Amino acid sequence: MSDAVLNQFTQTVYEEEKNSERRFKVGIIGTGWIAESHIESYLQMDDVDIVGVADLIPGKAEKFIARYNKDGKLDNVHYYPSHKELLDSEELDAVSVCTYNKTHAECTIYALEKGVNVLLEKPMCVTTEEAVEIMKAEKKSGKIVSVGFQPRGDENMKMVKKIVQSGELGEIYYIQTGGGRRRGIPNSTFIEEKTAGIGAMGDIGCYSLDMVLNAIGYPKPLTVTGYTSDFFGTNPLYNNPADAARFNVEDFAAAFVRLEGGIILDFRISWASHIDSPGDTIIMGKKGALRIPATECWNGEMSGPMTVYHDVAGEQVQTVIPLIESKGKGLFYKKCRSFLDAVANGDKAPVPTSEILYNQAIIDHIVKSAKLGKEIPVVIPEI
Repeated sequence: MSDAVLNQFTQTVYEEEKNSERRFKVGIIGTGWIAESHIESYLQMDDVDIVGVADLIPGKAEKFIARYNKDGKLDNVHYYPSHKELLDSEELDAVSVCTYNKTHAECTIYALEKGVNVLLEKPMCVTTEEAVEIMKAEKKSGKIVSVGFQPRGDENMKMVKKIVQSGELGEIYYIQTGGGRRRGIPNSTFIEEKTAGIGAMGDIGCYSLDMVLNAIGYPKPLTVTGYTSDFFGTNPLYNNPADAARFNVEDFAAAFVRLEGGIILDFRISWASHIDSPGDTIIMGKKGALRIPATECWNGEMSGPMTVYHDVAGEQVQTVIPLIESKGKGLFYKKCRSFLDAVANGDKAPVPTSEILYNQAIIDHIVKSAKLGKEIPVVIPEI
């Protein structure tokens, strides 16, 4: 192994704290489990006041705040039965949208119309058309929307992009990505079309797509051949019988996607299967290739070191990229902090909608292609 090659991808990570001189009035829409990570992050920030919380279920928001109000810091939080009443009543700088997928677009667009910056949990929404409407509202408002892909802050995930952008792999022509679980079907609002809209793709598939698409600069998707199934989610042998009876999203999806630049994306994701994982992520270039070990979620941490396959002095070699130790306050904190720093400094969103539009379009067109049973062009309305 060449030490010179390995040293390109070895680094020491220092936690960088940014403190703005302003205070932020923040609201939270939706108080399910993902909102816990948002409030825990905001409570670590001295410049944030959580002033309002909204949830459709009576009493849920109050119970949510009570769990975190250990020192009286949240005594003055106001509670609302809907996102509209929260946004109509409070003067907010920013809001976290933590609702189920089907309401992401509605809540985000209304917040932008009220002049509020949005940290929008993934997936961005459900359809391509919804993503476009969010972007139109964002452009009109002059505010920012950052989509909740906290893996962007992980140093190992950053290393994926660094390796690709370094040119070490040469021109990229083929990518295999996905992963998932042998058994790992969630419940609650995740498994019904009326709330989630999409299943495994919206929960964990969007993470793996973002990892590789971000690494290669988010080229536009051109065509999609998609497949989805629900064999495990609807089967009481593998899912809770009550949940199986109402399960109507996909628990497995696969696709063959043609991207601009002649790149082929081979994608598969699962909540359940008779195998531990549909496979590692592989990024193949004309000079080398990168293997990233599969994980169950791709929500921020890697399961093991990456390997670069390339030639050195005419010899075929493998360079193992050591995992970088995570430090600091965690990925969700970084996600929330980077969003607020962008708001304070007038910067672009850390995870901009202009990129995640393509992520959403791929997922949406997998669904559409699977229903038609054929390859379809990716159609994105003009913004």
